Amino acid sequence: MKKYNLFFLLMSISCAALAQQTNYNLLIGTYTNTPAKSEGIYTYNFNTSTANAKLKFTTKDVANPSYIAISPDKKFAYVVNETGNTSTVSAFKYNATTGALLFINKVESEGADPCYITVDNDNVIVANYSGGSLAAFKRKADGSLNSASLIIKHTGKSIDPKGRQESAHVHMVKFTPDKKFLICNDLGEDRVYIYSYHPKSKKQILVLKNILSTNPGSGPRHITFAPNGKFAYLAHEFNGSITGYYYANGSLKKIQEIGTTPKGFEGRIDGADIHVSADGKFLYETNRGDANTISVFSILSTGILKFVETVSTLGKGPRNFSIDPSGKFLLVAHQYTNDVVIFKRNKITGKLTDSGKRIQVAAPVNLIFTK
Repeated sequence: MKKYNLFFLLMSISCAALAQQTNYNLLIGTYTNTPAKSEGIYTYNFNTSTANAKLKFTTKDVANPSYIAISPDKKFAYVVNETGNTSTVSAFKYNATTGALLFINKVESEGADPCYITVDNDNVIVANYSGGSLAAFKRKADGSLNSASLIIKHTGKSIDPKGRQESAHVHMVKFTPDKKFLICNDLGEDRVYIYSYHPKSKKQILVLKNILSTNPGSGPRHITFAPNGKFAYLAHEFNGSITGYYYANGSLKKIQEIGTTPKGFEGRIDGADIHVSADGKFLYETNRGDANTISVFSILSTGILKFVETVSTLGKGPRNFSIDPSGKFLLVAHQYTNDVVIFKRNKITGKLTDSGKRIQVAAPVNLIFTK
């Protein structure tokens, strides 16, 4: 009898664990200075079986928390406050159970309008868009941030006739899969900087290794890596093109350039975000402007992209998007229609179909899943 009781107890625990794995936190970063009147950072419970989302917590009184990064131990959250020349970086204690973010401290971002943030066990690094700089901040044991230990200012420009490249605009900072290097995309300069990364150093955290020039007027924005760490894909804001690279030991070697809009498209494209599915089989890229689309590509064994489809994102101003942990859904944040559109994702074909489900939230920008 004891053996049977133990068996049923273990089965119950196992079933409970499986049930828990269907529920994840979805953190949504927003702009609070828009007519939509966002209150800050929203934490939802997202069910990966049903795609149902339920609000758990709202972190209020935080200015323009457009991008969020969660520490590797999931205990802390770091947020950019994109407020022009008064911009800051905020540290929060993160309670995964309640979804609450509890303010710890904030420091100056050392550049106007930080638009991307990344974190590891030692440092928080931000990309300051209008300031044309990147800054690194040491983390303390309690999760708080020291003032910047390193600031790197870019000073170049490029050829965009609409004036968006009259100065440097650092748009993204991202660790390479091996964690030995940091990639920094400068939209204003049409350049990709590769820095060797020394996390324990106090002053030489980042040391320039190489600079890649992209096509003039393309505006490199976001980069993503395949799960195998061998391939990288760079999305360009101005023309919506994607550049594929072979990655090894801090070096990027170009293997492909491919467009994401139909031939003859004459409207604004404004490429936004780019991600690879967890199985490494498909790549997705969003365009804003007059396009408001998401494109799907299959990834061949060589890293080459093969076009699958382009579909409407069913909203205006698609910014960040995220594939849920189950891989069954893809969520797109629309800054101007104030919603997150939830697509069903076919794991075999990569194609997207509307689930019919939405999360209504003011001026969403960034979507982060955590356990």
